[in-house]
Formats: sequence, structure tokens, C-alpha cells
Amino acid sequence: MYGLLREGLAGISLRRPQGGRRGIPSTVLLLGLTSMFTDVSSEMVTAILPLYMLFQQQATVVQFGLVDGLYQGASAVFRILTGFLADRHGRAKEIATSGYGLSMLTRLGMIAGPSAPVLAGLIAVDRFGKGIRTAPRDALISMSSDEESLGASFGLHRALDTVGAMLGPVLAFAILWVAPRRFDAVFVASLSFAVIGVAFIGIFVRNPEQHAKPAIVESVQVSVRTLLQVPRFPLILGMSTLLSFFTISDAFVYLLLQRTTGLGLTFFPLLFVGTSTVYFLLAFPLGGLADKVGRVQTFLVGQVLLLGVYAVLFAAPISGVVTMAAALTLFGLFYACTDGVLAAATSEVIPAAVRTSGLSLVGTATAVAKLGSSVVFGLLWSWQGPTFALTWFAVGLVISTLGAVLAFRRARGTDAATA
Repeated sequence: MYGLLREGLAGISLRRPQGGRRGIPSTVLLLGLTSMFTDVSSEMVTAILPLYMLFQQQATVVQFGLVDGLYQGASAVFRILTGFLADRHGRAKEIATSGYGLSMLTRLGMIAGPSAPVLAGLIAVDRFGKGIRTAPRDALISMSSDEESLGASFGLHRALDTVGAMLGPVLAFAILWVAPRRFDAVFVASLSFAVIGVAFIGIFVRNPEQHAKPAIVESVQVSVRTLLQVPRFPLILGMSTLLSFFTISDAFVYLLLQRTTGLGLTFFPLLFVGTSTVYFLLAFPLGGLADKVGRVQTFLVGQVLLLGVYAVLFAAPISGVVTMAAALTLFGLFYACTDGVLAAATSEVIPAAVRTSGLSLVGTATAVAKLGSSVVFGLLWSWQGPTFALTWFAVGLVISTLGAVLAFRRARGTDAATA
């Protein structure tokens, strides 16, 4: 039974009916299903975290900013090391599986209803697991796909991932609706979905043949030096890091939106669903569009859409429904234009031998930037209020986006002159 199921899933492939490309391979689909179940688990926790801390445990905005910063940035700790190990030993699947497993184990601690400091520690461990798995997983996607369809492959993976991001908050909402303040029930359900996600990658996913050969790099330092000499990679690294710092985290965006519209706290988890729905619908088509019109260009368009989110949060609402719909739609479009597209743009310029290390380095830098972003935003909110914090982040995003556009235009001009 196990053998038939494994072979059946391995044979699934979303192939195009025309053209010479292989289409979307089964590995991408299987990793998408892994991420889907894992995201159901993680987004159930994410959706209730602001409520649990700010209203159940009476934490301050600064304390929540620190915990949210851990959620955003703690994954940076192991990214470069695990990326190097995956390249060195050709064990991307095994390393990714260990990361999913570590996150699964944290749900056991959450079920006990921990205090804020213990919860912060569990979240840090959960994010360590994310840091371990993300780059090896993305390397598996890129090495299983044709170069011409990288955006589509990452778009499909992110779309399936987002199905989980949609279902997680809905399930959390349903549980809290039936059993108010039973956060432990949410954590139990979260654990169940995490187990399914680990089972999918552990049983069905295999390492691609081209990744089974050890890379020539001998150390993390050599790997990083090699990457920094790759044309355009330092520019992508610097651009994505700076822009990530001025990206307000999901939790703070939704807290601002709840504050602006007066949405009832019971319905707070559904804000995550609104963004995820738009992301799910557009991640795959926009990934394919990025393959045709340019991945970096699409990524920068995403920053403009994020500025639109900030503008909506600034404006006095004509109606709460209009404000909410506009903000969630623009936020979902932002993610569809940036998340998988950045991974595809990075994979495009990195040699296969150090691809996992390169994805890890970008992931590390952006995760650290997001950690700093949440901490700084929480401090600015506590000091001068949410409007002041939002203003500074909007100004920073405008300047950073303009700088990124000019830098890439100059790089493109240099490449043309060299050719």
C-alpha cells in the first residue's frame, strides 16, 4: 500500500500540453502539499497570537513587537549553515524534513498554555525550524524545475502554501467561536496538521539527482565569498534586505486595520484569510507573468502595492468594509508579486552548486531585517503612536523602492554596455 501510494504521488506532474518544457514537476506539488498542511498549523497560531498576547495575557505593544520580531527573524539563525550543509552533502530533503519536524514539536509546548516568556521561546524554536527548512525546500523546487518556469513553479508552491494560510485562521476562528478563549484547543489542532505536513515530505519527496553530488565549496565562508562574486546577487541581497526592513509585519498591519475599522476581536483571525485568498488566486499566474516580463521588475511592483496598503491604513475610512477590502486585496497582491518571485529571481542568478547557500543567505538577511522591523515598529508605536510609526515606515519604503529601481536600471545599463 505504501509503495503504491508513493509511486502514484511521484508520478503526478502539472505539465503543459504544448512546448518543450517539462512543466511543473511532481516534487513541486508534493512540497506544496507539505507546506499547505504546515501552514494550516502555523497560521492557526499566527492568527491568534496577537489576541493571546495583547488581550489574554495583557502584554504591551513593545512586548508583542519583540515576540513578533522573533517570529519574523529567529529563522535567520540556522539558514546559512543548513544551506551550506545541503549544498555540501546533497541532503536538501533530509535537512528540510528536520526543520518541519522541529516546528511540529513546539506545538506540544504550546498546548500547555505557556506564559509570555515561554511562548516566546517556543516561537523562537518554531522559527528556527522554519530557518532550517526554507532554503533547502526552495532549492528542491528550483532544481526540480526548468529555468524558464521557475516563477511558475514557485508560484504554484506558494499558492498551495497559501491554501494552508487561508484554512489555518478559519479553523482557529471556528474553534474560538465554539469554545471562546480555548487557545489550547487551537494548539492541539495545530499539532495534528503539523504531523501531516512532516509525513508528506518525509515519505514522498526525494532529492533531485543534480543535488545528490556534493558541492566543491569547503566552508560557509568560502560559500559566501563565492556568492558575493556572482553578478547581480549582491544587488538582490541588498535590495531585498532593505525593503524587508520597511515591510510592516502581517500582525501589525492587521492590528492597524482592526484599530481603523473597529473590527470585533472574534473576527480578527479572518483578516489573515482575506490576504491569503488574494495571494492564493494570484501567486501562480503572477509567478508565470514574472517569468515573461521580469522577476525583479515584478518584485519592485510589489513594493508599490505595499505602499498602497500603507496609504489605505493612513486614510480615514469611508466605510470599514471598503477600507478592509482595499487593504487586504493590496496586501495579497504584494505577496503574490514578491514572495515566490524573489526566490525565483535569486535562483536565476546562482549556480546550482551553491544555490541552497544563496537562498539561505537572502533568507537570513531578510529575516534579520524583519526582526528589526517588528521591534522598531513596536517601539515607535509605543513612543508616539501607530500613525507616527506608519509614517516613518512609509517614507523608508518610498526611498528604498526608488533606490532599488535606480540601482537595477544602472546594473542593466552596465550589462548592456558590457555585452
